[in-house]
Amino acid sequence: MGKNLLLKLSILLLILGFGLHNPVYAATSPGEDLKKADVSIDQAIDFASKGDLSNAQKAYDQFNKTWIQIEDGIKGDSATAYREIESNMGQVVYAFTLKKQDQVLLALQDLKAVNEKFVNGGYPKEAGFKKEDISLDDFILILQQTKKEVKEQNQAQALEGIKKASSSWLSVEGVVVAQSASVYSDSERDLVSIQAMLAANPPNYRLANKTIDSMINYLTPLAEKSSYTYWDAAMILIREGLEALLVVIALMSFVKKSGEGKGRGWIWTGVLSGLGVSVILAVIVKFVISSGAFGNNNALIAGWTGVFAAAMLMYMSYWLHSQSNIADWNRYIREKSQTALSTGKLISLGILAFLAVFREGTETVLFYIGMASQIKLQSLLIGFLIGAAILGILAYLMVFVGLKLSLRPFFMVSSLIVFYLCVKFAGMGIHSLQLSGLIQTTNSESIPSIEFFALYPSWESTIPQIILVLVAVIIVLSKRLKNKKTVVENNTNTESRKLS
Repeated sequence: MGKNLLLKLSILLLILGFGLHNPVYAATSPGEDLKKADVSIDQAIDFASKGDLSNAQKAYDQFNKTWIQIEDGIKGDSATAYREIESNMGQVVYAFTLKKQDQVLLALQDLKAVNEKFVNGGYPKEAGFKKEDISLDDFILILQQTKKEVKEQNQAQALEGIKKASSSWLSVEGVVVAQSASVYSDSERDLVSIQAMLAANPPNYRLANKTIDSMINYLTPLAEKSSYTYWDAAMILIREGLEALLVVIALMSFVKKSGEGKGRGWIWTGVLSGLGVSVILAVIVKFVISSGAFGNNNALIAGWTGVFAAAMLMYMSYWLHSQSNIADWNRYIREKSQTALSTGKLISLGILAFLAVFREGTETVLFYIGMASQIKLQSLLIGFLIGAAILGILAYLMVFVGLKLSLRPFFMVSSLIVFYLCVKFAGMGIHSLQLSGLIQTTNSESIPSIEFFALYPSWESTIPQIILVLVAVIIVLSKRLKNKKTVVENNTNTESRKLS
């Protein structure tokens, strides 16, 4: 048992390792790192002085990629230097959008001067950016500063501000979700929308300003709350755990119906490894790096996990629906009577359980970290236990009801639940990738925002959901036509035998 569990955990964690691996920049000292990165700025200045703005942009982009890898070192060495470098980088980005040689060259030279000042020790040593997470009041202040840049129509600074808000969101989302799930959903939607409005050509300053105003208005009342109860803590676990629970229960009920014991082992392995990795990741965020620094990475992890889980849920939903015919199910059981479920399917059950639990588990523990400073430890633990107890009762009822159902209703209900989660995970996954900036956002006022389905007013997240629904409809209709054709053929064969 121990060896098998260890082997299963190793396989699942290896898969995760390939997905999350990110090479770390080999740092020496912050000054030396920046000096090496400045080679790209020198190249950009050289190209810009010759009027070659295209290659100047490419050289600057290379500096920006390196900056992302070394900025924590500069930030830890001098908060003042970090702010000035970031500000000058914003000026460079803005100059490139204007496509004017003299402004690009001046902005690059100013950035070069600031970098050299840091390399030569011209800034005071001050760790102004602490590892402590920012408060919701601080987050609202970032929005207010961004609003000011939007009003003055400073595109580069406004974009920088909203990106800062997006990366800092992880620090405050636990405080928000503990009080209002709808405000939490609205905040994530609006952060993506504002960034798209400001990145548009031309930028939609009017709508961006209106949306930031709306965010400030609905977040401000939440910032006034200074402490939380055990019920706030319980609701976080119930809300976040329910979707993962639905996936796990559907998988468990399926292997119970099939009489395959090994499948349960893989599912439990996926659940435990998902919980374990979630806790480890949260501890790293809390004690090793700041939540703000982890913000985009968390969005990327949540995004890709959601997309992969949606793909697997789509297959699982199709497979469950295909077994709703009793004759098909009996034939499947006969075919697998010797080996039960194939090894590939067993592993996929574990991976799907892992993805569902890991995605929701990471969110849950990070939410708890966000509210930990504003709730008594006793209340937090009691809330967690109450939430776990309620989820346990729901799990028991789901399994009990599921096993009482006959085969056809069981598979039909299970396939509908799994397909619903498939659509929702797809929307949530793509939205998280938009939040990280990996996928662009095309807003549309004609698309409603429906939290239940993770439907957001952007074409990039909505179109894949529409495609999933259309594919499901086509599959259901084609299966019905096939069944009707089979019935007609069987009736024809029966009549032929009677006549003969």
